[in-house]
Amino acid sequence: MIDDTEALEEFLARHSADVEEAIHKAAAAEILPRFRRLAAHEVDQKSGPHDLVTDADRLAERRLAADLCALLPGSVAVGEEAVHANPASYEAIKGDAPVWIIDPVDGTRHFVHGKDGFCTLVALAHRGTVLASWTYAPVRDQMATAVRGQGAYLDGERLFAGPPAPGRDLTVAVSHPDYTTEEQKRALRALWTDGVSPRSCGSAGLEYLAIARGDTDAVAFSWEAAWDHAAGLLLVEEAGGAHLTLTGEPFRITGGNVLPFTAARDAATARRVGELLRTAS
Repeated sequence: MIDDTEALEEFLARHSADVEEAIHKAAAAEILPRFRRLAAHEVDQKSGPHDLVTDADRLAERRLAADLCALLPGSVAVGEEAVHANPASYEAIKGDAPVWIIDPVDGTRHFVHGKDGFCTLVALAHRGTVLASWTYAPVRDQMATAVRGQGAYLDGERLFAGPPAPGRDLTVAVSHPDYTTEEQKRALRALWTDGVSPRSCGSAGLEYLAIARGDTDAVAFSWEAAWDHAAGLLLVEEAGGAHLTLTGEPFRITGGNVLPFTAARDAATARRVGELLRTAS
């Protein structure tokens, strides 16, 4: 088993393209053929009407887990749908084995309703540190990648988020109220203030990509499932951005974060949004 940082860096240098190929193949085989063609029996609810799962989610995740673990012997997979079936499997994120963190269809509601605002998220992590990430929007055919210490890229072009333009409101994508506690709602309401222009978030992965591209200034999210955040947070970091929880510490994929948290296109914006969230918490 590859279990040291240097060996994993070598693996990424040799096999990042193979990971991209596995993601493309899973999307081509299991996701795109079902886009705008889902039958009623291919869509289920998990926790409620806003928490959907489809055959595309389940089958793409199964394929990705098998293919990625075969690429890196000794690695394990933690995917959204597998964890739903067996919550204890989430603990592998805290283990010693390299772990593939997979969200096969991030933005399932968009997918179900025939909108292109969804993506496939894959991250490779080891002992709580995200080493590399892939964000693939299959309908748009966009692939964003990041390797720790080596920058963020969209279709091969380097991403630099940069600071927001002075003098304009900050655009902040905010968690949907259905996924927040009363205390979190109170904190998030603090963003409805002068100088900030909040809006409801879409696919978390695509919101992170928008930050890395400099199209959105920040997000404020109230949940910590690693499959939604691991890939995007590394992408934002490598584009020059930052992320902070309510305690002022970076978000941890291993959990225990004080929520809500923010990710932003630069450290100053992350601090500003974090301070607003803390005023009401």
